[in-house]
Amino acid sequence: MTLVIPGFPDGGQIPVTFSQAAPGVAPGQGTSPAMNWASVPSGTQSFFLHMHDLDLARNKTTDDQAHWVLWNIPATATGLPEGVPQGSQLPDGSFQISATGPMYRGPGAAANGPFHHYIFELYALDTKLDVKPSGDAFETRANVMKAIQGHILAKAVYGGLFRRPQ
Repeated sequence: MTLVIPGFPDGGQIPVTFSQAAPGVAPGQGTSPAMNWASVPSGTQSFFLHMHDLDLARNKTTDDQAHWVLWNIPATATGLPEGVPQGSQLPDGSFQISATGPMYRGPGAAANGPFHHYIFELYALDTKLDVKPSGDAFETRANVMKAIQGHILAKAVYGGLFRRPQ
């Protein structure tokens, strides 16, 4: 399975457009990039997308930042449009959450530090998940991660680097 984000090259810099530093973006929000996937295995019943910041250790734990947890994406989907709207449940039946709330949380690494590594992981699953968002993104992510065990048919990964402009 392959994952492509047309807005930036794999391993390259994420444009400010998709970050918390974009003009007019509220703190902790952002515009999600468009993405496409292909070579999906047969038997796929849904997709799970996990975007996280590998360089952030949350509360002195192994948890990193939950930038976007999006699950029960329909098996018929071949991608996501730019600017997925806010809301716990999307019109296609999928659910989303981030550390900010029911939305995409763009990269936000500080301008005075190193670039952070943001990873988009797409999983093809042989089931739809019976997980509803809780009020806590980290609890919800843990519940989704537990629910996907034994149901992963394939995984695709795409990465980007970001730090706020000086």
